[in-house]
Amino acid sequence: MDVRYLILPRKFRGTDALLFVLASSTLLPGTPAPSAEQPAWQRHTIDAADRAQGKRGADGVRVADINGDGRLDVTTGWEQGGAIRVALNPGPAASRRPWPAVTVGQVRSPEDAVFVDLDSDGQLDVVSSCEGNTREVFVHWAPADRRRQRDPKAWTTGSIPSVAKKQAWMYALPMDIDGRNGVDLVVGSKGPAAGVGWLESPENPRDLSGWKYHRLENAGWIMSLEPHDIDKDGDTDVVVSDRRGPRRGVYWLENPGPAAARRNSKWPRHDIGARGVEVLFLALGDLDQDGRLDVLTAARESRLLYCRRTRDGWAEHSIPLPDTFRFGKGVAIGDMDGNGQPDVVMANRGDPKKRAVSWMSYRGSPTSGNWVTTRISDAAGSKFDLIQLIDIDGDGDLDVMSCEEVANLGVFWYENPRK
Repeated sequence: MDVRYLILPRKFRGTDALLFVLASSTLLPGTPAPSAEQPAWQRHTIDAADRAQGKRGADGVRVADINGDGRLDVTTGWEQGGAIRVALNPGPAASRRPWPAVTVGQVRSPEDAVFVDLDSDGQLDVVSSCEGNTREVFVHWAPADRRRQRDPKAWTTGSIPSVAKKQAWMYALPMDIDGRNGVDLVVGSKGPAAGVGWLESPENPRDLSGWKYHRLENAGWIMSLEPHDIDKDGDTDVVVSDRRGPRRGVYWLENPGPAAARRNSKWPRHDIGARGVEVLFLALGDLDQDGRLDVLTAARESRLLYCRRTRDGWAEHSIPLPDTFRFGKGVAIGDMDGNGQPDVVMANRGDPKKRAVSWMSYRGSPTSGNWVTTRISDAAGSKFDLIQLIDIDGDGDLDVMSCEEVANLGVFWYENPRK
């Protein structure tokens, strides 16, 4: 399951004092002025960059509870350094300090890392997807003894031969597609021969030579693969953002069901929006609270594309990015101020002086053009990535977890200052 946010009970609230300073807010045209003073969002490092340990270029944050303590842990691939890392959530009281972490594997050019129990032994493994000259999908097998999770020697790494050197792999989504042999993997790539496909788990998932690849759709540069039952037929479809190529944009692939998947049936493609636009990560959620799923995707051309689900299909709307950013990258949907209305959190690519991470709240409706933007990040960093919204400090509001690749800020979270 792809977890977007979790609010933990207030009894887990941390006791560290918060430091409040002034932070500016930006206002998109046509909006009322926000309050003059906004408390700052403090950045807390989860896993710091360290060249000697292969930790350069943190590229992605995916979360799950790996040790069964009820808290979301995080895995990250460090693209330039090659380390595949798992950081264990220590709980609210210790969350502002670096988290206990372990290198579960060492590869080259990892673009993505995700938790999944591939062999159904009750322990979450990690799957990493690699581009560059590596072009492989690796499985980092977790130790059977959970007490050894923080021992790097207890983890073992293997490559899936059926996809090795075939494509530049960018993203993996765990899904049980055919209803047998446990969890399968939907995988996406970029560049020559790029596509979306699924890896079929064999009877013995530990036998990596038995995994079979089934191509579903040609692509240019896959950024997101998100699970959701779009057509409400009881199985999980896949929502895709494709950044490059003649058919780039946002679409969904219709799951034909387990029996048809076992026959290698086609997954019909249904376009959602952003046709011909260079899109990046996407987020799913009911932004306008009408009971229908909407899709948001970051894009170039200084805009966020809002694809609103209607009775007849999808209606596309453009939302300007704050601070004249040329294009956004990460995006997430969540109620950041506790008023019951979904907000948008954006991670943009550009001048670090512009404070690239912000949250945006609409007035009236998401299509009104009235958006108030509050800055989250400080002046450090410029290439931010995936966003996870989680109540990390246990105080009842959503904090923002992400990573930054160019300035090597590592993996971190911003503390929501809302009281």
